[in-house]
Amino acid sequence: MGVLVQIVKATQNQGGTLQIVTNARVTQTVKLARLESFLPLQPSLEAALAKIEEA
Repeated sequence: MGVLVQIVKATQNQGGTLQIVTNARVTQTVKLARLESFLPLQPSLEAALAKIEEA
């Protein structure tokens, strides 16, 4: 998860946007680590693309 945090920070620092497509198990693990508010998790590719289009 540390690598994901680094990637999100680097992307944000460069003015980019990132969405992470994940499954329920990964989402649960991220929530246990209390990173769900920082890591932009999406349940599907369609949801991720919609978020990117919003940005």
